[in-house]
Amino acid sequence: MDKWAITWHGSVGEIKVTTKFLVCCVEEPSAQEMLKGILPRLGVPEDSFQVIIFQGKQDLDKRLSIILKAWRKPNSVFLILRDQDSGDCQKIKQELLTKLQTSGQTGLVRIVCRALESFYLGDLQAVEEALAIPKLAQNQNNTKFRNPDRLNNPDQELVKLTKGIYQKVSGSRAISPYLALTGNKSSSFNVLIAGITQILDLGKKHE
Repeated sequence: MDKWAITWHGSVGEIKVTTKFLVCCVEEPSAQEMLKGILPRLGVPEDSFQVIIFQGKQDLDKRLSIILKAWRKPNSVFLILRDQDSGDCQKIKQELLTKLQTSGQTGLVRIVCRALESFYLGDLQAVEEALAIPKLAQNQNNTKFRNPDRLNNPDQELVKLTKGIYQKVSGSRAISPYLALTGNKSSSFNVLIAGITQILDLGKKHE
């Protein structure tokens, strides 16, 4: 299997490059931008994944089964990514997982607690560098940013913290390439990375 030599938190190692095709089902364009910024660094080349953007949660819930059952590309695995917002995380996950399983496809379901911005609040160093906001990362030690998954409105928190500079799509596009792949304060981000790594049989091999 081919490998890429990359820098991973300061140490040079090798990342396996997946031989599978990853199909990402997301509810909004900002999630697509986030994935485009992290997947290649995990060992998923641009020609080895596709992002299907739905028109919000209701559209994803309604049309997901149709997409899954109609998909025919060989060696494909699915990532279904949806925000929790104010919903029941376990209930949402189980409903989506049932649709995945009954379609005959393989993959995983990941629920973002509560919204995508939790990922960015969990790595304020990335936000500081991407949006060129000096000393923003110093806020990481504030109590609410030590566990951003607990915030009810992380999107509003990020807009407030960046004084309006952050915008969903352009902000995600800018920040995602800077996100550290380990050590994020958002547990849901870390679970997402672990899930992608496992489903695609990826993993670091140190020199």
